[in-house]
Amino acid sequence: MKALKVKNSWLSDSDLRLDASYHLSDGPIAKAKLKSSPYKVTTLINECDRIFSGNIFKRTYVESDRNGWPYLTGSDMVKADINSGKYISKKYTTQAENLRIKKDWILISCSGTLGNCIYTNKDFDGRIGTHDLIRAIPNEKSVKKGFLYAYLASRYGYGLLTQSSYGGVVKHIEPHHIQDIPIPILPASKQEEINLLILEASSLRDSANMLLRGAQEKVTDTIALRPNKKSLKINVSSIFSSHQKRFESQYFISEGMEIKSHIYSLPHKLLKDVSKPIFRPGIFKRHYVKNGIDFLGGADIVKAIPRSDKKLSIAQTKHLESLKIKEDWILVTCDGTIGYSVLVNNYMAGKAASQHILRVIADKIPTGYLFAFMSSSLGLKAIQSFTYGSVIPQIEPHHLELLPIPILKEELMREVNSMVMDYKSKVSESIQKELKAIELVENEIESWQKS
Repeated sequence: MKALKVKNSWLSDSDLRLDASYHLSDGPIAKAKLKSSPYKVTTLINECDRIFSGNIFKRTYVESDRNGWPYLTGSDMVKADINSGKYISKKYTTQAENLRIKKDWILISCSGTLGNCIYTNKDFDGRIGTHDLIRAIPNEKSVKKGFLYAYLASRYGYGLLTQSSYGGVVKHIEPHHIQDIPIPILPASKQEEINLLILEASSLRDSANMLLRGAQEKVTDTIALRPNKKSLKINVSSIFSSHQKRFESQYFISEGMEIKSHIYSLPHKLLKDVSKPIFRPGIFKRHYVKNGIDFLGGADIVKAIPRSDKKLSIAQTKHLESLKIKEDWILVTCDGTIGYSVLVNNYMAGKAASQHILRVIADKIPTGYLFAFMSSSLGLKAIQSFTYGSVIPQIEPHHLELLPIPILKEELMREVNSMVMDYKSKVSESIQKELKAIELVENEIESWQKS
């Protein structure tokens, strides 16, 4: 049980909050450490032109960007690929300008999962964001925008952001709760070092995303499929025996089935013929510890920074080696959220991953080319067409091995592979730079306690 003596001044500073969860959170600890700062302290509201969340609005979804704007949720913003495929109607979204996101802002999740921060790059520019995101627009009055982001994304910033949460089942924070968060004004040289790391990380992520999209488009444009769901007709008898004798109509009339049927008409091979045996580890008992091997779930691997607070015991986890992932493996989510493919980079390699993730190791085909197809919109829908189950949808290795892979000209596949490998390298470097910036902030604050 935790116990803490609360001073009268703390009550007035907290808006007269009396709930124990507020005063026993990490926020007071962070504030106590900031009191020993050898530097002047400003506040978040002073370092931003505006801190706000959009108006609550009725969401009218449309099918494409022709009639809509790309839509971003709180869970989408932390993903490596923020393209959710959702579009909000241009015609019926009257509050669009107050919901629109711009480059070089700081987004903060403020409902459900609280305190996640993202520094927006070009990919975010112009998108419509949910009202459940706090937007902070840095003005660099006393602190650099990159430093401000790194501070808010640090464990001290997280504690301060989440301290004022309210609500029972679904927690919330509001813009006025965080506007007085104290921000230490570090020396210009230290700020510039941290700021530069964040800006470089953002630029690298921009370049990486452009490379991956370019690689995917080279594949999908060459395949030249134009789905037409209204006129979909499949000759079931010709493919029935090769699809585990599935006979439910939903499987055969899906858009993914149309994509697969089109690829069958092109030079192609099944995934099992261009990869080593597809597998996932067996079920195991999880022993979580404070210091162990990082353990990634399906929701973690699709994040911009694939990490988790969960760590597995090295000594107590049986078959630990079978859980570890290696660079250049392709991971595919196969439980709940289906079919999202992730290429393991240097940062992810060596971590453990859940048994709810399929492992694909390319063989007889370039890894980058295979990933470009599997991670494309066509590849995603083709993989999702194998889904079975009602409450919790799933796919298994024996489903994925039947995925048809288009075999294009060797020169084109090598070009796509090169683009994807460059993408992988830039993503890994971006992650390392961002984490380094956050580490510099945390180490600086820790040093105040030792001096």
